[in-house]
Amino acid sequence: MMLNVIITHVYVCLPASCLCLIERKEVPFLTLHSTRASAPPVQPERPGGEILTHRTFLALSIPLMLSALSTPLLGVVDTAVIGRIPDPSLLGGVAVGTLIFNTLYWLLGFLRVSTSGFTAQAQGAGDPAGLSLSFYRPLLLAGVFGLLLVLLQSPIRDVSLALMTAGPEVEGYAGVYYNIRIWGAPFALANYVVMGWLIGVSRVKGAMLLQIGMNLSNILLCLLLVGGLKMEVTGVAWATLLSEVGAAAAGVIWVLMLQRRGRGGASLRNVINLRPMMLMLKVNRDLLIRTACLLAVFFLFTSRGAALGEDTLAANAILLQIHYVMAYLYDGFANASSILTGRALGERSAVLYRRAVRLGGIWSFGLSAVLTVIVLLWGSELLTLFTGMPEVLELARQYLPWLLLYPLAGFWGLQLYGVFAGATMAGPIRNSLVFSLAVFIPLLFLTVPPLGNHGLWLSFIVFTLGRSVFLWMYLPRLNRLFLTKKSAG
Repeated sequence: MMLNVIITHVYVCLPASCLCLIERKEVPFLTLHSTRASAPPVQPERPGGEILTHRTFLALSIPLMLSALSTPLLGVVDTAVIGRIPDPSLLGGVAVGTLIFNTLYWLLGFLRVSTSGFTAQAQGAGDPAGLSLSFYRPLLLAGVFGLLLVLLQSPIRDVSLALMTAGPEVEGYAGVYYNIRIWGAPFALANYVVMGWLIGVSRVKGAMLLQIGMNLSNILLCLLLVGGLKMEVTGVAWATLLSEVGAAAAGVIWVLMLQRRGRGGASLRNVINLRPMMLMLKVNRDLLIRTACLLAVFFLFTSRGAALGEDTLAANAILLQIHYVMAYLYDGFANASSILTGRALGERSAVLYRRAVRLGGIWSFGLSAVLTVIVLLWGSELLTLFTGMPEVLELARQYLPWLLLYPLAGFWGLQLYGVFAGATMAGPIRNSLVFSLAVFIPLLFLTVPPLGNHGLWLSFIVFTLGRSVFLWMYLPRLNRLFLTKKSAG
């Protein structure tokens, strides 16, 4: 259970004071249609020439939000289907196996983020060859990482199961699940690249439908293989593997069809060109460090919570699950900000950049206000959706006020994470996490002994706020990047 809280996105943001940097002028919605004569080969889902208004920003954000919410459904479906079989060892094995893959794939989630940023910049610059290369380069990298996971499957499995410290039966079923699903690693990572590329060219509805299609196929295959053919753990593993393979194949074919006109610039020599490949690897390295810092925080948070007792551990797990739902909701605005910033950089439009940041900040703040009110008014009722154990509910209600602080401490961090990711400025993202972790660790060991679980949550909220503040400190550097470009607005 300890590691179960390590595997999701946590997002944070900045003080509303930086809204003063943003112009209020309406600008053409250039992010969805290049104004250059050499138009990009991929037309987004919305026509060009529109004004980047609240409505158009939400039209971009909401499908991305729904797509993000569907991200963890593969593991949820596997667990729900196998949970109908009256054998807790089966359920435990699938849960442990799912956790291993969620952790592995979350670590490699930078493939989607960086692909989205580079693609949006190429789209904004009206660069057909760049659009093709922004797909093929990360796809090659995904293939390399996927192949490494397959080749190293035995040591990865053994180390992961040893860290889980599960019983022999649970460990055996987890091994069966893992041994099948690991062969889908190249396809799962290819899906990250496909999703990132589609998001980068503003094909957000298509990306959402592709994600939903993968989840629906997984559900149907699970029902067939487990409910019909009684394949149990083997069935759910094969269902997930086949759905990942199908989604990857469909996604790659679709992307190739969309970029037919730009394929000429994607020769093997261009794909493996050392300079842009090293730039992509540098961005991905920094994003990987960012994710590793998050894993460290959640590991320390959970391990210290476990030392306070099983009931406290369970209460914290429930509160963190609510926090994860909040993070996935914010993800839509973060991805929209990433698309718009990348496109503004490609368009060389400082005005569009400011407008995109302003709208993202407004809607992230609005979501924070709504989430805070929901937790304040109905937080206790939300807790009962997760457990009926009175002692755990009592503890969760005791620490619920800390969750009220998360949206307001975090909304600007999420917004700026998307902005910096769209500009592929991963160094500040990395540094903000490293600095925040450096604050979190000593504070954790200073506050938990006298304050108990309150000290644990205090440290986490300070970490969240730190991510916002440290990333905000880099915002002038990003602003200067746009000031050095000729404005297209």
